[in-house]
Amino acid sequence: MVPGEENQLVPKEDVFWRCRQNIFDEMKKKFLQIENAAEEPRVLCIIQDITNSKTVNERITLNLPASTPLRKLFEDVANKVGYINGTFDLVWGNGINTADMAPLDHTSDKSLLDANFEPGKKNFLHLTDKDGEQPQIMLEDSSTGDDSAHDRLIGPLPREGSVGSTSDYVSQSYSYSSILNKSETGYVGLVNQAMTCYLNSLLQTLFMTPEFRNALYKWEFEESEEDPVTSIPYQLQRLFVLLQTSKKRAIETTDVTRSFGWDSSEAWQQHDVQELCRVMFDALEQKWKQTEQADLINELYQGKLKDYVRCLECGYEGWRIDTYLDIPLVIRPYGSSQAFASVEEALHAFIQPEILDGPNQYFCERCKKKCDARKGLRFLHFPYLLTLQLKRFDFDYTTMHRIKLNDRMTFPEELDMSTFIDVEDEKSPQTESCTDSGAENEGSCHSDQMSNDFSNDDGVDEGICLENNSGTEKISKPGLEKITQEDIKKTHGGSSGSRGYYSSAFASSTNAYMLIYRLKDPTRNAKFLEVDEYPEHIKNLVQRERELEEQEKRQREIERNTCKIKLFCLHPVKQVMMENKLEVHKDKTLKEAVEMAYKMMDLEEVIPVDCCRLVKYDEFHDYLERSYEGEEDTPMGLLLGGVKSTYMFDLLLETRKPDQVFQSYKPGEVMVKVHVVDLKAESVAAPVTVRAYLNQTVTEFKQLISKAIHLPAETMRIVLERCYNDLRLLTVPSKTLKAEGFFRSNKVFVESSETLDYQMAFTDSHLWKLLDRHANTIRLFVLLPEQSPGSYSKRTAYQKAGGDSGNVDDDCERVKGPVGNLKSVEAILEESTEKLKSLSLQQQQDGDNGDSSKSTETSDFENIESPLNERDSTSVDNRELEQHLQTSDPENFQSEERSDSDVNNDRSTSSVDSDILSSSHSSDTLCNADNAQIPLANGLDTHSITSSRRTKANEGKKETWDTAEEDSGTDSEYDESGKSRGEIQYMYFKAEPYATDEGSGEGHKWLMVHVDKRITLAAFKQHLEPFVGVLSSHFKVFRVYASNQEFESVRLNETLSSFSEDNKITIRLGRALKKGEYRVKVYQLLVNEQEPCKFLLDAVFAKGMTVRQSKEELIPQLREQCGLELSIDRFRLRKKTWKNPGTVFLDYHIYEEDINISSNWEVFLEVLDGVEKMKSMSQLAVLSRRWRPSEMKLDPFQEVVLESSSVDELREKLCEISGIPLEDIEFAKGRGTFPCDISVLDIHQDLDWNPKVSTLNVWPLYICDDGAVIFYRDKTEELMELTDEQRNELMKKESSRLQKTGHRVTYSPRKEKALKIYLDGAPNKDLTQD
Repeated sequence: MVPGEENQLVPKEDVFWRCRQNIFDEMKKKFLQIENAAEEPRVLCIIQDITNSKTVNERITLNLPASTPLRKLFEDVANKVGYINGTFDLVWGNGINTADMAPLDHTSDKSLLDANFEPGKKNFLHLTDKDGEQPQIMLEDSSTGDDSAHDRLIGPLPREGSVGSTSDYVSQSYSYSSILNKSETGYVGLVNQAMTCYLNSLLQTLFMTPEFRNALYKWEFEESEEDPVTSIPYQLQRLFVLLQTSKKRAIETTDVTRSFGWDSSEAWQQHDVQELCRVMFDALEQKWKQTEQADLINELYQGKLKDYVRCLECGYEGWRIDTYLDIPLVIRPYGSSQAFASVEEALHAFIQPEILDGPNQYFCERCKKKCDARKGLRFLHFPYLLTLQLKRFDFDYTTMHRIKLNDRMTFPEELDMSTFIDVEDEKSPQTESCTDSGAENEGSCHSDQMSNDFSNDDGVDEGICLENNSGTEKISKPGLEKITQEDIKKTHGGSSGSRGYYSSAFASSTNAYMLIYRLKDPTRNAKFLEVDEYPEHIKNLVQRERELEEQEKRQREIERNTCKIKLFCLHPVKQVMMENKLEVHKDKTLKEAVEMAYKMMDLEEVIPVDCCRLVKYDEFHDYLERSYEGEEDTPMGLLLGGVKSTYMFDLLLETRKPDQVFQSYKPGEVMVKVHVVDLKAESVAAPVTVRAYLNQTVTEFKQLISKAIHLPAETMRIVLERCYNDLRLLTVPSKTLKAEGFFRSNKVFVESSETLDYQMAFTDSHLWKLLDRHANTIRLFVLLPEQSPGSYSKRTAYQKAGGDSGNVDDDCERVKGPVGNLKSVEAILEESTEKLKSLSLQQQQDGDNGDSSKSTETSDFENIESPLNERDSTSVDNRELEQHLQTSDPENFQSEERSDSDVNNDRSTSSVDSDILSSSHSSDTLCNADNAQIPLANGLDTHSITSSRRTKANEGKKETWDTAEEDSGTDSEYDESGKSRGEIQYMYFKAEPYATDEGSGEGHKWLMVHVDKRITLAAFKQHLEPFVGVLSSHFKVFRVYASNQEFESVRLNETLSSFSEDNKITIRLGRALKKGEYRVKVYQLLVNEQEPCKFLLDAVFAKGMTVRQSKEELIPQLREQCGLELSIDRFRLRKKTWKNPGTVFLDYHIYEEDINISSNWEVFLEVLDGVEKMKSMSQLAVLSRRWRPSEMKLDPFQEVVLESSSVDELREKLCEISGIPLEDIEFAKGRGTFPCDISVLDIHQDLDWNPKVSTLNVWPLYICDDGAVIFYRDKTEELMELTDEQRNELMKKESSRLQKTGHRVTYSPRKEKALKIYLDGAPNKDLTQD
């Protein structure tokens, strides 16, 4: 404190209050700023990115104060989108052509208000390219000063160990289309086609080698001598030129791989970069023959070494000189778990001599005997570019698979090779030499100091070290960035402080395994050619590539500004809806787009273009949203709302007749399809389209319809069909259409008559019944069997005589008359239709009179006289026919049944049909589609249906789909009393002959059936009886799906609600199932045949039946249909799972009690060689097969029945049947599907022989059921030694055998494909090389 100033001291209390006052003043100032900001008008900016820099163009919204400067707007947009500020432009997008607008100034301090932004309104801006260059994606975070975040990427997630976090990831997706501009580093990357990282790695390394690149530029391509597409040097030359001069961020390598003769599948093959380097250098040498570059590869990459053997007794040394292009260095010595610490250690190990002693002694030419010797390698000459291959791929003999070694191995930037060179300038007098490799001995050696280039296993995508004065660059996803020494150290592999095995994801993907060192020699070290130093042919190539790049850029610009939208058109003549994709430039007018669509739909010769227009269309709801009157000169980009990847609407090319006028479609209108109903004719007319507004009342809507269809509005009834079978009568005049449930597209039925039906309740009215029929009737196409109804009757009679139909014949009367009096199919169809029509009309009249006294147990169908039941001179009763034809020749019937089984030979419907038809009462969730006017029975124009269940519901009866019992899980057509389930309620059915162009074969007849889909399958079959000619219990219904796949419909008490309009049905003869019965497909098991599974016949098994009873029923069928004479004790039945034999069924087993059985079940029938050995379920039956290694063959199968699951018992049984000593038996479980085929070349080593288990039901055997395959052998039997010719011949035989049985020759989790480069670009001409 300065003396004399004590009187100027301020008390502590004053200091406190003054500070407090300052805080309050600051807070008040802040509040005032907030209030002013709240009162200040704000500008809403909507910015659409229309560049191609990102896969998905973003749309951002900014709400800024009106005083915000333009400079701040650009900064906010840059931070929001992720672009570098200054690399993009903002132009107005409020319906103005962006090409004619000057961009906003990104450096201006002018406020948004002064820049003509409108407060309180939407201001649309487009983010566009700047000076023809696309925006650069932000690689560094410029919004923070923290140095630790300078490597933050906006793009893909950074890898483990790299700087950044997942929260920095803002890009939704990534594509190489987003890297179209050159990186700020000045380098260009390479696109990974799929798994071509090894290729990219090598190409970048060669590109960054000045001597190789310059020599490649000096080579001149002669187009007259070779196709440029297949010229490898030319395509490399083009690629290097693009890498040096292109403005793109990354270049495709497809042209280079195409010159290799590769197709697209090669991009998915992973290869070794060292292998590629060797093969590509060989290809270049072939192409460069007799040119200046003929010896380029050897000049740059070839070194020499001495392979010597020195006798340790006399000192004699024999040697030869070899050349090499790379030096392979092992990571771990053989048998060791410890890796070499560095490249220097591995090099020392490479030249470390080994002692040849003991059985490996060397025969000395001088000593004339075998002596101990030293064998090793010495480097004589190092190449200018030294390539070191780190052998990180090894073979694991425990798993028998290739593995990658991720151990740490360091390498220096400069490698001193003086310690590895041979210092002997001249040969010793005691040394003789030989040069087996033809290499020339230079006689002098030198010490090389090498500098480093390197590549790694994941190629350019992960990191290539490039020699550069300013530092090192790394090419990474999505672009290029600086790398540090730490990044290089990561490629050493392993982890810090450890040299053991390391397999983390990061280390395993970035470990270097190919190093390239360049000799440090100022006199030889070259520099890259500059553009002005290029040879003339390279300058011309650069010019051509620039022109192609500009052309590609212009094409991308056009593509980026092209609107692509679905286009529909209802052909004015064919009345078929056509679909296409309209691609139109955003600046094209609507009139020009109409002309394009007109030509695209091929309407030039149909109607004039003036009769066409484009309207906005919703195809899903079939709704015309709006038309574009007066906007013929408006650009399509503006009409469609800009260029988008997808649109939420479509376009319809609407047509009219020359004398018609287009209707105006305004936004907000709803489309209504009006069907006029004629109650007298019982018809529903084709729709007439009108448009209305949702706020219109029902009265106004009636007036609108009255003008359109010319019916009086006073007596008009309007029924809205909201969804399937949901009919709503519009009765409240003042209610709006929106309140009534109208939507975009609607369907209504209108009726305007003065009948009494108007006064009835809607659900009791004739109108409701008619519409209910219209909604529920579907059209089906039924294919009848080949034979005539007469032959069907014979079949029926024979079946009944055989007892298949119970006691139906008891009350039958014998008819005196020939069978030939049966009517034709056409006559039956005609009479059946008339009968059904008359019954339907009569039933409707009864329903209208309210007659409900008829019992629901009485079938309406019983009142119909079938054409076969009419007692006149031209027809015969079905029952009479059955008795009359009982004496018919049964062989005809048997042959027909056999053919029926043959038809179903390859058809398996196990649980498929039941899954498809699992929902018996499913209903549609969408509105019914419109149907064209179709004349049907009873005068109906669309669909005719009899009285509805709703009428009966209103009469106090329970509302059900029909009165059949609920599905009890059986496939029976009859209830327990024997009464048909279909004889309960009658549904509309009409059938008529139908001529089809499909080749159904001679004798086939088609029916077109209109039927109520609420009818049950049982009733549907009964209606088909007159047309098929047999009772419904003696034919089967197959539903035809896509690709003509057929599945039997067996659930007879389900409705046809799962059937759709125009579905196809096939009828096949065969007895239908009763309650508790199941259809079973019987296959014969032939264990020692090439095809062990053979279909025999279809049989019927019943619940409660024993296996022996089913075998008794099978015996006559097998004899008659298959020609098999079997006694009941000489065959067995067993479970079938796909092609695998399973549990053996014993005679006393009962179906559904001991054996689970289901529809379309499959079972094996196995013929026994002797007496059945399986007597109990505790026994286990396995199929054994002996492998004879000395003969290279497999014996036939033999069944072994075990009393338990003991391995010892299995060995004993195998010993009994083979004679192999018990202690020498080895066995293994077969793999795959029966018969578990395996090549004899692989069985000896591929199977798991002699597992260390005591029981069969544990891992790795898991044999718990009958039918397992066991291979066994004599372990003392030696494997036959095969010559190459014998092996090749045997391999061909095995390949042929196993291909016939559908099994693979060998098992390999992944087959590696050799890398090849085809000099002529044609791999098919090089088939002999493998």
